[in-house]
Amino acid sequence: MEPIARADVAAFRNGGTLLANALIEHSGIRVDAERRRGRGAGVNPSGRFEPVSRHVFDDGWDTLEELPAFKTEVQVEKPRTIITRNESPDISFDRSINPYRGCEHGCVYCFARPTHAYMGLSPGLDFESKLFAKPDAAKLLERELAKEGYQPRIIAIGTNTDPYQPIEKKWRIMREILEVLEAYNHPVGIVTKSALVARDIDILSRMAEKGLAKVALSVTTLDRTLARTMEPRAATPPKRLETIRQLAEAGIPASVMVAPIIPGLTDQEIERILDSARAAGAREAGYVILRLPLEVSPIFKDWLLRHYPDRYRHVLSLVRSMRGGKDYDAEWGKRMKGSGPYAWQIGRRFELAARKYGLNLEKTKLRTDLFKASKAAGEQLTLL
Repeated sequence: MEPIARADVAAFRNGGTLLANALIEHSGIRVDAERRRGRGAGVNPSGRFEPVSRHVFDDGWDTLEELPAFKTEVQVEKPRTIITRNESPDISFDRSINPYRGCEHGCVYCFARPTHAYMGLSPGLDFESKLFAKPDAAKLLERELAKEGYQPRIIAIGTNTDPYQPIEKKWRIMREILEVLEAYNHPVGIVTKSALVARDIDILSRMAEKGLAKVALSVTTLDRTLARTMEPRAATPPKRLETIRQLAEAGIPASVMVAPIIPGLTDQEIERILDSARAAGAREAGYVILRLPLEVSPIFKDWLLRHYPDRYRHVLSLVRSMRGGKDYDAEWGKRMKGSGPYAWQIGRRFELAARKYGLNLEKTKLRTDLFKASKAAGEQLTLL
C-alpha cells in the first residue's frame, strides 16, 4: 500500500493524525519544510509514467546531503500549434490557449498538476517550480487565425494553468496574445487568480467595448491565512476582489468563480464570496467542486494532514460522498459539480445566493461576427 493510502487508513481508523504524519515522514516523499518554503505541495512524487520511484530517506549513517531549496526554473517550449481543441460536453468552450505549462501559484488542489507527468516531472513541487513558457505563442496564434476557413469562437485562457502567474511579469506572453486577438477582433474569456490581469486593462477595455472580452477571478476563500497556505503565490483574496472592481470600472464584464469549493473547509464561505464579489462589481458567478484526479489526491491529502489534521476525516468523507465513494469521479457532467445530497445542497445554496445578490441575471455573450482574418506574415498575397 502506498504511503498516503496507509496514512489515510490510519487517520480514519485511529481518529488521530500523529501516526498518519509519521507514516508520510517515514516514506521519504515529504520534502523538508525549508526546501519547499513558499510552495503549496509538500511532496514531490515521481510522475506516473516514470519507470522508477525515488524516495529520500536517512539511512542512519549521517550521509544525507542537505539539498537546495526549490527555485523557479523556466524552460522554453516550442509547440507547433497554440490553440488546443476539445470536445468535452460539460464545458462551454471548444478551444483554449495555455501560454505556460506548470504554475508558480502552487495551488495545492490544482487539477492540472497531473499534466506535468507528461514532461517526466513530478506533479508535486516540480509542477510549481519547473515551468515551461511558450514565447512564440502570439506568432503561432496569428498563423492559426489567418488560416483559410478558420471559424471564430471564444478562446478560453486560464482554464488549465494561470496565464497571469508571476513569471508573466517578465515573459509578457499573455499580453502579446491579447494584442493579436485584438487585432483580429477575436473573442476571449479569461480565468485567473492574479491581480496582474489589471496590467492589460487597456487592451481588455477596448475589446470589451466591442463585446470581445470578459474576465473571471477565481476566489476560493476570503480567509487570508487559508489562502496563503493553499495558494501560496496567488494574489490575496482582497486583491482579487479589488481586481474585479478595477475590471468592472473599466467596462470589462467581470465575474467570480468560487472554485474549487472544498467541502468541510471552504463551503461555508459561498454566500460571503458571492456577496463580496457582487459588491466589487461582478455580474456573473460560477462554481466548481474540488477535483482530485490522479496525483492530485495524495498531494491534497498530505497538505490537509499538515495544515488541518482535525478536519482530515471530515473533508475526505464529504468529498467521497460527492464522488460515488471515491476521491474523484471523472464522468462527464459530474466531475465539475459532483453528485449526491451534499453536492445538491451546495448547488442550491449557490443558486439561491447568486439570485439574492443579483448575479447571473444576464449572461455576457461575446461576439464572433467582428472577426477579421488577414494573411499571415510572409504569406503570398493574391493579385486581385
